[in-house]
Amino acid sequence: MSGFALTIVLVAAFLHASWNAVVKAATDRAVVLAAVSATHAILGLVLVFFATPPSQASWIYIFLSTVIHYGYYVFLFQSYRLGDLSQVYPIARGLAPALVAFGAYVMIGETLPPLGWVGLGAITFGIAFLAFQRGAAHGDPRAVGAAAINGVLIASYSVIDGIGVRLSDSPFGYMGWLFLLEFPVTLFVLFRRRGATHTIDRKTVMLGLVGGLGAVSAYGLVIYAKTIAPLGAVSAVRESSVIIAALIGLFIFGERPWQARILSAAIVAGGVIALAFSG
Repeated sequence: MSGFALTIVLVAAFLHASWNAVVKAATDRAVVLAAVSATHAILGLVLVFFATPPSQASWIYIFLSTVIHYGYYVFLFQSYRLGDLSQVYPIARGLAPALVAFGAYVMIGETLPPLGWVGLGAITFGIAFLAFQRGAAHGDPRAVGAAAINGVLIASYSVIDGIGVRLSDSPFGYMGWLFLLEFPVTLFVLFRRRGATHTIDRKTVMLGLVGGLGAVSAYGLVIYAKTIAPLGAVSAVRESSVIIAALIGLFIFGERPWQARILSAAIVAGGVIALAFSG
Protein backbone atom coordinates (compact mmCIF):
# COMPACT_ATOMS: atom_id res chain seq x y z
CA MET A 1 0.00 0.00 0.00
CA SER A 2 1.61 3.26 -1.13
CA GLY A 3 2.21 6.17 1.23
CA PHE A 4 -0.26 8.27 -0.76
CA ALA A 5 -3.03 5.66 -0.50
CA LEU A 6 -2.31 5.19 3.20
CA THR A 7 -2.53 8.93 3.84
CA ILE A 8 -5.87 9.46 2.12
CA VAL A 9 -7.41 6.44 3.83
CA LEU A 10 -6.24 7.66 7.26
CA VAL A 11 -7.77 11.07 6.53
CA ALA A 12 -10.98 9.28 5.55
CA ALA A 13 -10.87 7.33 8.83
CA PHE A 14 -10.67 10.56 10.84
CA LEU A 15 -13.55 12.11 8.89
CA HIS A 16 -15.69 8.99 9.26
CA ALA A 17 -15.24 8.75 13.03
CA SER A 18 -16.02 12.46 13.34
CA TRP A 19 -19.32 12.34 11.45
CA ASN A 20 -20.44 9.26 13.36
CA ALA A 21 -19.74 11.14 16.59
CA VAL A 22 -21.96 13.93 15.23
CA VAL A 23 -24.79 11.44 14.68
CA LYS A 24 -24.39 9.97 18.17
CA ALA A 25 -24.31 13.41 19.83
CA ALA A 26 -27.40 14.69 18.02
CA THR A 27 -30.75 14.93 19.78
CA ASP A 28 -32.59 14.09 16.54
CA ARG A 29 -30.52 11.45 14.75
CA ALA A 30 -33.05 10.86 11.97
CA VAL A 31 -32.86 14.51 10.90
CA VAL A 32 -29.06 14.43 11.05
CA LEU A 33 -28.96 11.33 8.83
CA ALA A 34 -31.40 13.01 6.44
CA ALA A 35 -29.09 16.03 6.22
CA VAL A 36 -26.09 13.74 5.70
CA SER A 37 -27.89 12.04 2.80
CA ALA A 38 -28.93 15.41 1.37
CA THR A 39 -25.28 16.51 1.36
CA HIS A 40 -24.36 13.33 -0.51
CA ALA A 41 -27.13 13.93 -3.05
CA ILE A 42 -26.15 17.57 -3.68
CA LEU A 43 -22.50 16.72 -4.28
CA GLY A 44 -23.56 13.73 -6.35
CA LEU A 45 -25.65 15.98 -8.59
CA VAL A 46 -22.62 18.22 -9.17
CA LEU A 47 -20.41 15.24 -10.02
CA VAL A 48 -23.02 13.76 -12.37
CA PHE A 49 -23.10 17.01 -14.35
CA PHE A 50 -19.34 17.49 -14.60
CA ALA A 51 -17.78 14.02 -14.50
CA THR A 52 -17.59 11.46 -17.28
CA PRO A 53 -20.50 8.98 -16.97
CA PRO A 54 -19.52 5.59 -15.54
CA SER A 55 -19.33 2.65 -17.92
CA GLN A 56 -22.32 0.41 -18.44
CA ALA A 57 -20.55 -2.47 -16.68
CA SER A 58 -20.49 -0.57 -13.39
CA TRP A 59 -24.21 0.26 -13.17
CA ILE A 60 -25.21 -3.03 -11.53
CA TYR A 61 -22.67 -2.27 -8.79
CA ILE A 62 -24.06 1.24 -8.31
CA PHE A 63 -27.55 -0.24 -7.94
CA LEU A 64 -26.47 -2.94 -5.47
CA SER A 65 -24.39 -0.52 -3.40
CA THR A 66 -27.27 1.98 -3.26
CA VAL A 67 -29.73 -0.61 -1.96
CA ILE A 68 -27.24 -1.82 0.66
CA HIS A 69 -26.57 1.76 1.75
CA TYR A 70 -30.30 2.20 2.46
CA GLY A 71 -30.10 -0.72 4.86
CA TYR A 72 -26.91 0.71 6.33
CA TYR A 73 -28.69 3.93 7.29
CA VAL A 74 -31.54 2.01 8.93
CA PHE A 75 -29.25 -0.09 11.11
CA LEU A 76 -26.93 2.83 11.82
CA PHE A 77 -29.89 4.75 13.25
CA GLN A 78 -31.03 1.76 15.31
CA SER A 79 -27.58 0.94 16.68
CA TYR A 80 -26.98 4.50 17.90
CA ARG A 81 -30.50 4.68 19.31
CA LEU A 82 -29.88 1.57 21.40
CA GLY A 83 -26.15 1.58 22.18
CA ASP A 84 -23.07 3.68 22.97
CA LEU A 85 -20.76 5.05 20.27
CA SER A 86 -17.77 3.19 21.72
CA GLN A 87 -19.75 -0.07 21.83
CA VAL A 88 -21.58 -0.28 18.52
CA TYR A 89 -19.07 1.54 16.31
CA PRO A 90 -16.23 -0.97 16.93
CA ILE A 91 -18.57 -3.92 16.33
CA ALA A 92 -19.86 -2.58 13.02
CA ARG A 93 -16.51 -1.40 11.70
CA GLY A 94 -14.47 -4.25 13.21
CA LEU A 95 -16.31 -6.94 11.29
CA ALA A 96 -15.64 -5.29 7.94
CA PRO A 97 -11.87 -5.72 7.26
CA ALA A 98 -11.76 -9.51 7.44
CA LEU A 99 -15.04 -9.85 5.53
CA VAL A 100 -13.83 -7.45 2.82
CA ALA A 101 -10.50 -9.27 2.45
CA PHE A 102 -12.35 -12.60 2.17
CA GLY A 103 -14.90 -11.16 -0.27
CA ALA A 104 -12.21 -9.62 -2.46
CA TYR A 105 -10.38 -12.96 -2.58
CA VAL A 106 -13.52 -14.93 -3.48
CA MET A 107 -14.89 -12.47 -6.04
CA ILE A 108 -11.80 -11.14 -7.81
CA GLY A 109 -8.93 -13.27 -6.49
CA GLU A 110 -7.27 -10.32 -4.76
CA THR A 111 -5.06 -11.21 -1.83
CA LEU A 112 -2.47 -9.62 0.46
CA PRO A 113 1.18 -10.51 1.10
CA PRO A 114 1.90 -12.35 4.39
CA LEU A 115 2.80 -9.17 6.29
CA GLY A 116 -0.42 -7.62 5.03
CA TRP A 117 -2.46 -10.46 6.51
CA VAL A 118 -0.62 -9.99 9.82
CA GLY A 119 -1.50 -6.30 9.75
CA LEU A 120 -5.14 -6.99 8.90
CA GLY A 121 -5.31 -9.54 11.72
CA ALA A 122 -3.83 -7.05 14.19
CA ILE A 123 -6.35 -4.36 13.19
CA THR A 124 -9.27 -6.78 13.46
CA PHE A 125 -8.07 -8.07 16.84
CA GLY A 126 -7.47 -4.57 18.21
CA ILE A 127 -10.96 -3.47 17.20
CA ALA A 128 -12.57 -6.64 18.61
CA PHE A 129 -10.66 -6.19 21.86
CA LEU A 130 -12.02 -2.68 22.20
CA ALA A 131 -15.57 -3.77 21.41
CA PHE A 132 -15.62 -6.49 24.06
CA GLN A 133 -13.90 -4.27 26.62
CA ARG A 134 -16.92 -2.03 26.21
CA GLY A 135 -19.22 -4.92 27.12
CA ALA A 136 -20.34 -6.03 23.67
CA ALA A 137 -20.96 -9.52 24.99
CA HIS A 138 -23.28 -8.18 27.69
CA GLY A 139 -24.69 -5.15 25.93
CA ASP A 140 -28.23 -4.63 24.71
CA PRO A 141 -28.63 -7.54 22.26
CA ARG A 142 -30.64 -5.29 19.93
CA ALA A 143 -27.78 -2.77 19.74
CA VAL A 144 -25.18 -5.51 19.24
CA GLY A 145 -27.35 -7.19 16.60
CA ALA A 146 -27.95 -3.95 14.68
CA ALA A 147 -24.21 -3.18 14.77
CA ALA A 148 -23.29 -6.70 13.60
CA ILE A 149 -25.74 -6.50 10.70
CA ASN A 150 -24.25 -3.15 9.79
CA GLY A 151 -20.79 -4.73 9.77
CA VAL A 152 -21.95 -7.21 7.13
CA LEU A 153 -23.57 -4.42 5.11
CA ILE A 154 -20.40 -2.31 5.32
CA ALA A 155 -18.29 -5.21 4.07
CA SER A 156 -20.78 -5.88 1.26
CA TYR A 157 -20.86 -2.37 -0.16
CA SER A 158 -17.09 -2.02 0.33
CA VAL A 159 -16.40 -4.99 -1.96
CA ILE A 160 -19.12 -4.00 -4.43
CA ASP A 161 -17.86 -0.42 -4.72
CA GLY A 162 -14.27 -1.60 -4.99
CA ILE A 163 -15.15 -3.71 -8.02
CA GLY A 164 -17.63 -1.22 -9.47
CA VAL A 165 -15.34 1.81 -9.37
CA ARG A 166 -12.60 -0.15 -11.12
CA LEU A 167 -15.01 -1.08 -13.90
CA SER A 168 -16.47 2.41 -14.18
CA ASP A 169 -13.59 4.08 -16.10
CA SER A 170 -14.72 7.19 -14.20
CA PRO A 171 -14.28 7.18 -10.40
CA PHE A 172 -15.93 10.60 -10.05
CA GLY A 173 -18.84 9.59 -12.26
CA TYR A 174 -19.31 6.44 -10.18
CA MET A 175 -19.22 8.48 -6.94
CA GLY A 176 -21.65 11.01 -8.39
CA TRP A 177 -24.43 8.50 -9.11
CA LEU A 178 -23.78 6.61 -5.87
CA PHE A 179 -24.11 9.82 -3.84
CA LEU A 180 -27.06 11.20 -5.82
CA LEU A 181 -29.09 8.04 -5.29
CA GLU A 182 -29.04 8.61 -1.53
CA PHE A 183 -31.71 11.31 -1.84
CA PRO A 184 -34.58 8.85 -1.04
CA VAL A 185 -33.21 8.64 2.52
CA THR A 186 -33.83 12.38 2.95
CA LEU A 187 -37.27 12.10 1.35
CA PHE A 188 -38.18 9.19 3.61
CA VAL A 189 -37.35 11.14 6.79
CA LEU A 190 -39.23 14.22 5.58
CA PHE A 191 -42.22 12.04 4.68
CA ARG A 192 -42.22 10.54 8.17
CA ARG A 193 -42.16 14.08 9.58
CA ARG A 194 -44.85 15.42 7.28
CA GLY A 195 -47.04 17.94 9.07
CA ALA A 196 -44.37 18.41 11.72
CA THR A 197 -41.47 19.81 9.71
CA HIS A 198 -41.77 23.06 11.70
CA THR A 199 -40.47 21.15 14.74
CA ILE A 200 -37.16 20.34 13.04
CA ASP A 201 -34.43 22.35 14.71
CA ARG A 202 -32.28 24.43 12.36
CA LYS A 203 -29.14 23.76 14.41
CA THR A 204 -29.71 20.02 14.06
CA VAL A 205 -29.98 20.40 10.29
CA MET A 206 -26.75 22.42 10.18
CA LEU A 207 -25.05 19.79 12.33
CA GLY A 208 -26.19 17.14 9.85
CA LEU A 209 -24.90 19.13 6.89
CA VAL A 210 -21.48 19.47 8.55
CA GLY A 211 -21.54 15.74 9.25
CA GLY A 212 -22.56 15.15 5.65
CA LEU A 213 -19.51 17.00 4.37
CA GLY A 214 -17.34 14.74 6.51
CA ALA A 215 -19.20 11.64 5.37
CA VAL A 216 -19.09 12.39 1.67
CA SER A 217 -15.42 13.36 1.83
CA ALA A 218 -14.55 10.22 3.77
CA TYR A 219 -16.25 7.81 1.40
CA GLY A 220 -15.10 9.66 -1.69
CA LEU A 221 -11.49 9.27 -0.54
CA VAL A 222 -12.03 5.59 0.21
CA ILE A 223 -13.61 4.88 -3.17
CA TYR A 224 -10.69 6.57 -4.91
CA ALA A 225 -8.20 4.62 -2.78
CA LYS A 226 -9.81 1.37 -3.98
CA THR A 227 -8.63 2.18 -7.49
CA ILE A 228 -4.97 2.25 -6.40
CA ALA A 229 -4.72 -0.18 -3.46
CA PRO A 230 -5.99 -3.67 -2.47
CA LEU A 231 -9.56 -3.68 -1.15
CA GLY A 232 -8.67 -5.58 2.03
CA ALA A 233 -5.87 -3.16 2.90
CA VAL A 234 -8.06 -0.10 2.27
CA SER A 235 -10.85 -1.51 4.43
CA ALA A 236 -8.50 -2.42 7.27
CA VAL A 237 -6.77 0.96 7.41
CA ARG A 238 -10.09 2.76 7.10
CA GLU A 239 -11.36 0.96 10.17
CA SER A 240 -8.65 2.62 12.26
CA SER A 241 -11.47 5.15 12.57
CA VAL A 242 -12.67 2.88 15.39
CA ILE A 243 -9.76 4.01 17.54
CA ILE A 244 -10.42 7.64 16.65
CA ALA A 245 -14.07 7.16 17.63
CA ALA A 246 -12.98 5.56 20.89
CA LEU A 247 -10.74 8.54 21.67
CA ILE A 248 -13.61 10.89 20.85
CA GLY A 249 -15.73 8.90 23.29
CA LEU A 250 -12.95 9.19 25.88
CA PHE A 251 -12.24 12.91 25.63
CA ILE A 252 -15.58 14.35 24.49
CA PHE A 253 -18.26 11.98 25.81
CA GLY A 254 -16.29 10.96 28.92
CA GLU A 255 -16.59 7.23 28.21
CA ARG A 256 -14.34 4.78 30.06
CA PRO A 257 -12.11 2.75 30.56
CA TRP A 258 -9.21 4.62 28.98
CA GLN A 259 -6.64 1.80 29.36
CA ALA A 260 -8.44 -0.46 26.88
CA ARG A 261 -8.58 2.35 24.32
CA ILE A 262 -4.86 3.01 24.53
CA LEU A 263 -3.97 -0.68 24.20
CA SER A 264 -6.38 -1.12 21.29
CA ALA A 265 -4.96 1.97 19.60
CA ALA A 266 -1.44 0.54 19.87
CA ILE A 267 -2.52 -2.81 18.39
CA VAL A 268 -4.39 -1.17 15.51
CA ALA A 269 -1.50 1.25 14.86
CA GLY A 270 0.86 -1.72 14.61
CA GLY A 271 -1.49 -3.35 12.10
CA VAL A 272 -1.66 -0.18 10.02
CA ILE A 273 2.15 0.01 9.96
CA ALA A 274 2.39 -3.63 8.91
CA LEU A 275 -0.07 -3.06 6.07
CA ALA A 276 1.80 0.06 4.98
CA PHE A 277 5.05 -1.87 4.59
CA SER A 278 3.55 -5.13 3.30
CA GLY A 279 3.79 -4.06 -0.34
